[in-house]
Amino acid sequence: MTDQERAASSPAPSAAVEANVGDRYWRKGPHDTLPPPDMMGPYQHNRPLPVKPVAGRKAWIVGSGIAGMAAAFYLIRDGRMKGEDITILDGMDVAGGSLDGAGNAEEGYIIRGGREMNWNYDNFWDLFREVPALELPEPYSVLDEYRLVNDNDPNWSKSRLMHRQGQIRDFATLGLSTAHQWEILKLLLKRKEELDDITIEDYFSASFLETNFWYLWRSMFAFENWQSLLEMKLYMHRFLDAIDGLTDMSALVFPKYNQYDSFVVPLMRMLEQEGVRTQFDTHVRDLAFSEVGGQRTVTAIHCKLQGRDEVIRLGKDDVVFALTGSMTDSTVYGDLDTAPDLQRALKPAGEGSGWELWQNLAKQSPVFGRPERFCGDPARSMWESATLTCKPSPLIDKLKELSVNDPYSGKTATGGIITFTDSNWVLSFTCNRQPHFPSQPDDVLVLWVYALLMDKDGNHVKKPMPACTGREILAELCFHLGIADQVDVVAANTKVRLAVMPYITAQFMPRAAGDRPRVVPEGCTNLALLGQFVETSNDIIFTMESSVRTARIGVYTLLGLPKQVADISPTQYDIRNLLKGARALNNNQPFPGERLLHRLLDKSYFAHILPPLPEPKETRRDHVEAELSRMVDKGREGLEIATAWVEKLRAQLLQRKD
Repeated sequence: MTDQERAASSPAPSAAVEANVGDRYWRKGPHDTLPPPDMMGPYQHNRPLPVKPVAGRKAWIVGSGIAGMAAAFYLIRDGRMKGEDITILDGMDVAGGSLDGAGNAEEGYIIRGGREMNWNYDNFWDLFREVPALELPEPYSVLDEYRLVNDNDPNWSKSRLMHRQGQIRDFATLGLSTAHQWEILKLLLKRKEELDDITIEDYFSASFLETNFWYLWRSMFAFENWQSLLEMKLYMHRFLDAIDGLTDMSALVFPKYNQYDSFVVPLMRMLEQEGVRTQFDTHVRDLAFSEVGGQRTVTAIHCKLQGRDEVIRLGKDDVVFALTGSMTDSTVYGDLDTAPDLQRALKPAGEGSGWELWQNLAKQSPVFGRPERFCGDPARSMWESATLTCKPSPLIDKLKELSVNDPYSGKTATGGIITFTDSNWVLSFTCNRQPHFPSQPDDVLVLWVYALLMDKDGNHVKKPMPACTGREILAELCFHLGIADQVDVVAANTKVRLAVMPYITAQFMPRAAGDRPRVVPEGCTNLALLGQFVETSNDIIFTMESSVRTARIGVYTLLGLPKQVADISPTQYDIRNLLKGARALNNNQPFPGERLLHRLLDKSYFAHILPPLPEPKETRRDHVEAELSRMVDKGREGLEIATAWVEKLRAQLLQRKD
């Protein structure tokens, strides 16, 4: 019997729910009935069969953010559970977690943060392709609605970087020297296991941290210099296909409205129609376990319901999905004339906080990770945002100059954040499509402002941002826009609501293996952990995609569903993305050897994979000959150096012999 026949006659091994493309080399054969671990497409949209419903089983979900809502969705769609058997517990009085959006034109709107998204959020779009649309009639979905907006209104920015009080800084290229490009290339080649506890500033040169690339990157993704190099590496792999759209943000897609109305409202409406129950004002503090033979099973949920201690006893087949940590926990607020209470924001995480459950789990076993690595230093994971509710003023006049379309048109305005590279705070602001809220009046615009550095005095207002009132933050913004002399008129026509979030980038803090628990920690039979503070094979964090991924892995694992959650989209291996990424990193100039590739491929079927060459100042033959000459010269130079070294060594040996 041949090896192939032997493999075909043996049952296929059961696959792990969470696929990991880095586990091994994948080669098709009868032993591999599943597609490659990172393949995405309609073939992965199958329903997992057979599903065996368990009589009396209940599901308890801690947290009504996107991860908790996604867990409920997959329990119903793929797990065939009834909605009335699913309960979401949340300490707040509104669903959505960090996906917020509230207020009105009279008091001012507020969004603590926003979401930049791309096409390869495969789990997220798998969910929302089945959620009924917010505004379109049946049978349209949220995905259909999203595509309708973005396909007909491309996103881009004409003012991505600014400096010198109102001047647009040249951001046509990433501004990377050859040495900087090598730093990036070497990081991409490093194994993840080599990067435990290393920070971005530990690895990169000081000059790299002043390039266009770094201003674009850090302001878009909210990285601090002292945060995790490992996470930055994962981001580079995840968004390699978007590197050439990094400068003008053309790689991004945005919802029509804010994140709460665009995603939370339609998904919660669907879950409620299915019978899912949400119990608010319920703060989960701890989980009780029984342990038998190294297997750990949740038996009770300890919580405070409206301030009273309560215990929820679990049935033997019940399952629990719990959020670990909270990036928006302990948010403190301010307004036009009131600065946020920073002392309250920096109070250590503990009892009553969104970190309490994870902290108590970690006390029970090391399989639950080390939350103190993430919530132990809020001063280094904090930033502040401001939401501006604006009537016409000099600020709006300046905004019109910087936008790709009239902000009142309903189309793309700034196309994402505009960052001031000479701002001591690393200040950014944005105007998304308007109206940003469905009920927003026609003469009102909603802008969002944020900054990364919380311990530096402003360039105009000599205070750190968290010490400022909304009026002072407006003054700093107007200074960088070149309209500082008109701030009083701007303030008279603008409502400001502030939010300081001490843990907003806690998930980026330097980490090592074991600091974050797996989605289903070792030995757990009925518990899955969700959100931004759990470990997955190759995905990044601080995205709605990663939250949905954790929920999906958890549901399939605990319910024993025969379906695999694919690894991240394989765009990082696509030769087209590698080539155009190399061109972008080389400041849009042909990279070494690119002209030779054109010479080889221009007359072939594969010609289209190469970025077009710049308009030639000399013939293509001259280019090729020049490049060959340079390569030969380099080779000759290297040979001469090697020959000289050998001769020198020979002379030394002869001298010793004498």
